[in-house]
Amino acid sequence: MADRSPAPDTPELRARWGSFAFTEAYKVKADRHIAKYPEGRQKSAVMPLLDLAQRQVGEETGTQGWLPLPVIEYVAAYLDMPVIRVLEVATFYFMYNMRPVGKHHVQVCGTTPCMLRGSDALFETCKARGMKKGHVSEDGLWTLTEVECMGNCATAPMAQINDDNYEDLTPERLDAVLDALAAGEQPKAGTQEPGRHTSEPYGGVTTLKEMVDENHDYRSEW
Repeated sequence: MADRSPAPDTPELRARWGSFAFTEAYKVKADRHIAKYPEGRQKSAVMPLLDLAQRQVGEETGTQGWLPLPVIEYVAAYLDMPVIRVLEVATFYFMYNMRPVGKHHVQVCGTTPCMLRGSDALFETCKARGMKKGHVSEDGLWTLTEVECMGNCATAPMAQINDDNYEDLTPERLDAVLDALAAGEQPKAGTQEPGRHTSEPYGGVTTLKEMVDENHDYRSEW
């Protein structure tokens, strides 16, 4: 699984990110999130503010963004929180990147349903394109991470790439998605199974058919 430890706190890191501050646009968004909480509960906005900080870092670096320690310290100061409390949140949730990532962050689920449906082959597909778990590819395009279940077991195997989920993957379908991203295109998110809309069963409804058109009371039939 992914290393959740922060990047080393080096002089170079401080020189690059020590003066980090929200841009005016991001500050407006941050304050809007803080305002959602009642007086005395503003620290509850720590998760959306970490997300905003990561996105701003991503815009500045042309990547999916990550959270250098000085940026985490900035969010802590913004919310008047101990740095360790903010760091605890950042290192716990996989939505936050603790190390630099590429332009496209490929997170492949390796949990049992996806594994049984072929996620090992998806990792091989990524490896063939020069991806290595936890590293930025030489061309700067990709970072590969193995993650735990992301809740798409009915359409396994799946991967989250940037902000979108791609489901019902095969090596060929994943290659097509990655080719489109590499070309600067935005491939269709969701299931990649032709003819499937979301997570409905293959071949249409097989049970509770009377519920398709109207609410049906089955109790007398049990």
